[in-house]
Amino acid sequence: MPLWFVVGILVGIAPEFGKALHAVDVLDNGKGVMFTYIGISLGDFLSGALSQLFKTRKKIVFIFITLTFCTMLVYLLNTGWTATGFYILCIFFGLFTGYWVVFVTIAAEQFGTNLRATVTTSVPNMVRGSLILVTLLFQFLVVRTGIINAALCLAVLTVGLAYIGLYNLDETYGRDLNFEEE
Repeated sequence: MPLWFVVGILVGIAPEFGKALHAVDVLDNGKGVMFTYIGISLGDFLSGALSQLFKTRKKIVFIFITLTFCTMLVYLLNTGWTATGFYILCIFFGLFTGYWVVFVTIAAEQFGTNLRATVTTSVPNMVRGSLILVTLLFQFLVVRTGIINAALCLAVLTVGLAYIGLYNLDETYGRDLNFEEE
């Protein structure tokens, strides 16, 4: 959920955040999404390599979620953003949310060979679909608390839920995957 919150809200409506954060330049959400996806591509390679190097998937995802949260705070608690500063931040947003490939791997490895393909395609779609609920909650909170406070609340909520979900998953690195669900 933190990834889609970053892309769908923090970067997706960057011009509105720019106004609230007294940005020096107009923050272009199109360019922001482009730079975020460049970072995601790099982050996917990095998180995958680190999970192999350190022989753990959960710890790498935990680190990347934590770095994502730190980047959210940098964005939401600073003012006077320039367009260049924002685009650099978007690369870091992408880099740190680039744990997607490891997340999907963890999800797939939780299930036996008879369900693995279904899980591999279903879980990412469910997570993407959560952006609808996050967006509705964001709109509800914006009216009551303002755009920055609403985003801070959702940053804590999405990252908190990601931590809870990660905690409750089994570590799958090195696991024998030759099994079927009953």
